Order: sequence, then C-alpha cells, then structure tokens
Amino acid sequence: MSLFRAGLPRAVPSSSRMALRAAAPIVPRRNITSFESSTSGPSFGLTEDQEAYLELARRFTQDEIIPVARHHDETMEYPWEVIKKAHAAGLVNTHIPEKFGGLGLGVLPGALISEQLAYGCSGIQTAIEANGLAEAPLLVSASEETKAKYLGRMTEEPLVAAYCVTEPGAGSDVANISTRAEKKGDKWILNGTKMWITNGGHANWYFVLAKTDPNSTGSKALTGFVVDGDSAGITKGKKEVNMGQRCSDTRMITFEDVEVPEENVLGKPGDGFKTAMGAFDITRPLIAAAATGLAQRALTEAATWAHERKTMGKPIIQHQAIAFILADMAMDVESSRNLTWKSAWMKDSGKRNSYYASIAKCMASRAAVSNANLAVQVFGGMGFNTESPVEKLYRDAKIYEIYEGTSQIQRLIVSRFVEDAYKP
Repeated sequence: MSLFRAGLPRAVPSSSRMALRAAAPIVPRRNITSFESSTSGPSFGLTEDQEAYLELARRFTQDEIIPVARHHDETMEYPWEVIKKAHAAGLVNTHIPEKFGGLGLGVLPGALISEQLAYGCSGIQTAIEANGLAEAPLLVSASEETKAKYLGRMTEEPLVAAYCVTEPGAGSDVANISTRAEKKGDKWILNGTKMWITNGGHANWYFVLAKTDPNSTGSKALTGFVVDGDSAGITKGKKEVNMGQRCSDTRMITFEDVEVPEENVLGKPGDGFKTAMGAFDITRPLIAAAATGLAQRALTEAATWAHERKTMGKPIIQHQAIAFILADMAMDVESSRNLTWKSAWMKDSGKRNSYYASIAKCMASRAAVSNANLAVQVFGGMGFNTESPVEKLYRDAKIYEIYEGTSQIQRLIVSRFVEDAYKP
C-alpha cells in the first residue's frame, strides 16, 4: 500500500475566502515552537516517517475533507466517498499488523493522523476512527486466525466495523450491561440491544460485549465476541440525529438469537471486560488527538478572524481581551497535544499508559469544548450563525467529553492511580 497514493494537494479555490481560511495549515505561519530530534534525553522530535504520515494526512484533509465537511454536516450523509479515498491513501486501519495486510503503525503515528483528519471534520474523522475502536479488542485478545479473518479483510477493501458496548441502560457502568450470550453446542446465542453505535448502519462486523455468566454481576461475567454484520437476527435502528458530528452514523443495534461461532470469542469467556479496557489504552490517545485537532481548528479560525475583524480602529487581535482568549486557546492546544503524544509514546514503548491515556483524553476533550466556545465568542454574533466555521465546531466538540468514557470516568481512573501512588 503506497503511503503517498493520495498524491499532491490540489489548490483551494481562490474565489472562496472562507475556503482559504478553512484550509489553513494546523501549524501557524510562524513556527512558534521548534522541536529538534535528540538521541539523549526527552525529545519532541518526529521521525522522518512520522513527519511523512502527518504531511500526508494534512494534505488529505485539505483536499478531501475540508471541501465537503459542510455538505456532510448539513445533509448528515455518511462520508463513504471520503472513507474510500482515505483507505486508498493508507489513512484507515493504520495499526493493523503488516502480516494481516496493514501498515503496522504505532499509536503515535495514528494520533498524528487523527489530529489532522479531525481538524478538517471531526464527524468524518470519527467515521474513520471508529474502525480503530472496533479493531482494538481483536489486537488485544483475538486468536491469530480471527485477526487474519477480520482484520485482513479491512485492509483489502474499504469496509467499516463497529464497537458495541454501550446500551440504553448501561454506558459508563460497563459491568451492568444486559446483553447476554448463552452457549448452545458449538455456538453462542446472542440477545440484547446496543445504543449509540458508531458506524452501526454500515458495519461489516461488530465487536460485541455480552454477559455470559448469569450467576455473576461483576466484570468477570463479560465476554467479547466478533459478530458478522450480515448475521441473521441483527436489526439496525434508525440513524440518530445528533447535535454534532452529524455525518457519523450512530444507531441502535439489536441482536435477537444471533448465532456466533465459538472461534469468534475473543480470549476466553470472562475476559471481555479486560479486553474492552485494554482496547481503550490504544484508542483513548487517538480520541485525545482528534479533540486536539478540533481545538487547533478553533484556534486557527478564531485567530484568523481576529486579524480580519476590526473595532475601534484596529484588528481585534490587538485588543487585550481577545489576545488573552487566544493565548488561553493556544496553551490548551499545546498542553493537549503534548499529553496525547506522551500517552501514545508510552503505549508504543510497551509501557502501561492507562493513567496518561485518561489524562490526555480528559484534558484534550476539555480543550476542544473550551476552544470551540471561545472561538464563537471571538467571532461574536457571526459565530452564532451557521455561515461561520466555528458554529459547527461548537456542536461537534461536546461529544469528546462523553464517548469512549466520559470525562468523569477519566477523572475516576486518574484518581485511583493517585490514591494508590500516595498511600502512606
């Protein structure tokens, strides 16, 4: 798979001033920070390959995502064409090992890509990144045969998968899910309903967490399964109309007497909770990266507007009230990006990163929501209008504090690490 299959970027039409502003690169015109690679001590330098992935994602975002983002937000049309192009460019399923046809990238390169894509449109990025969430449990617990079967097909053609854990009555309290799987002969019979399932209406297969021990109420009762999307007994609900990220396909998925073969159990019965949590160590840094991308886009839009908009005879960026808002936005972006990189680097280095992944996810989510809000404030009345680029950012940002573990859950995880670290 060619890294540069996407080719060189096309020029953004000069007739659209808003398009030119929207296509601004993530880094400011002046390089505020310069990182140099180092062979000794901490380094924030990227390798040549990492720089190449970042640049590829940046160009793809400029060429293929930003020009269609408004259309997909307004129509809520699933971005199949963008997904197909991203797949051809090598920007989807990046962490699938090479032996299964993937690029075998680590979490940090994936985070670099996610930030760039989310800068263009976090709804489109979520549709792309949901594959990674569904695939992560397989990377954690699946047999080699199951990986080859389900991960291999994802690299061969532009398919999407979905992660089915949340239920109408169970979100953060994963151990309280009611979906059940009962062993009958050499198959498991799956019954239950999942809610808010990203890519649910288009998934080729699902990762499903179900209760397999009726006598237990704890996490040991849960088991993870891979379920083919065309299995008899699966009902896909209507596409939910969400506040933001509106082109991301979110649905209720119901499983009624769905047969799942024994080989589609991930790990062994009772390993489901451990599998799901292990997957978050891979995916939460990527969510943090996407939130950082949205926060950066909000800063870019606000700072550009502040140069153009004049009051009292000068650009509003020269008024301290606005300048300090932009300074706060910039600090939040830099802090979020650094935390994201650290959590990703730790995972790629073979270290347990749960603590830093939760910090990064919580901090970057807050930055996305705060920066989107402040961008609207900088735009003033124009920011409240659908013609402005920041109105969409404002709606898109909030979900980062909710999905893949609410910000409250992240704080709970961090607090437990703190409690253990400072025991007398």
